[in-house]
Amino acid sequence: MIKFYPLVRIMLIACFTLALASIAQAQATRTWVSGVGDDLNPCSRTAPCKTWAGAISKTAVNGEIDALDPGGFGSLTVTKNITVDGTQGAGFGSTINSLVNGFIINDSATATPNTIVVTLRNLSILAPANGTNGINFTSGKTLNVEDCDIIGNTAASTNGAGIRVSLTVTGSSVNVKNTNIFKNRVGIFATTTTGSVTLNINNCNIEHNTSDGIFLDNNAFATVRNSNLAFNGGAGLSLDNNGANSATLLGTESAHNLIGVFVGTATTVRMGHSSIVQNGTNFTNSGTIVSFCNNETDSATIPGTVSTNCLK
Repeated sequence: MIKFYPLVRIMLIACFTLALASIAQAQATRTWVSGVGDDLNPCSRTAPCKTWAGAISKTAVNGEIDALDPGGFGSLTVTKNITVDGTQGAGFGSTINSLVNGFIINDSATATPNTIVVTLRNLSILAPANGTNGINFTSGKTLNVEDCDIIGNTAASTNGAGIRVSLTVTGSSVNVKNTNIFKNRVGIFATTTTGSVTLNINNCNIEHNTSDGIFLDNNAFATVRNSNLAFNGGAGLSLDNNGANSATLLGTESAHNLIGVFVGTATTVRMGHSSIVQNGTNFTNSGTIVSFCNNETDSATIPGTVSTNCLK
């Protein structure tokens, strides 16, 4: 019988190889969802799935899930490199997330935690009633949010945020551009317990949130460009006391908020070409403000240090 063992071994290897090949073929680099799809489908363009969650298991690492129509496709937990695109051919693909998170970005349980890069694009993330967070980023390398609407995350128990960044490592980044963040409890919240996290916010409208538009907690650093922070119930921009954080405003307006800019103890805000006007209080400053050229305010002065240099 011993002489058959090599043959059996060869057959087992062949079967294993075929199984791996079958799994690889089952995951496509691009998959599709539709309001009339079915998660039992292969998620191809002609046989789309029904939900983001149904499609992600059939999408390869570094792949993309696209929406064929403006249906609602459910919440999603992302644990690998992927792009989710609602597209614009027939309107946004959407996620309705009452009482839950819309998207969770979390690779902490994978073999290589804090390495994934995730892009969410052309999405409407809407919570008609008390959404937990529109996007909850807890573990990963980079989160890109592009051309999205994030609305209605007001859960008091979680201090609901349009985008919540709550990390335990250093070196992660968040890039948000061309996005509307309305009527949440907090527009964008960011913190990390280790090192630092950086946020780049460009051409965004962060308005009508019941608390702060942007709240930077421990070790969070942000650059806000060409954006509008308005009609928020707290500060347009708030840096928490002793948070070891800083922010830079470039070409940005903070208006009609309770406080235009709140600068906590031991924090720093740098401003260039920005307007802080028509707030209940334009500035609350216990830290450091550096005002570069061409800032505007209807306060008597901008507190802090005034520089004749210009930030671009």
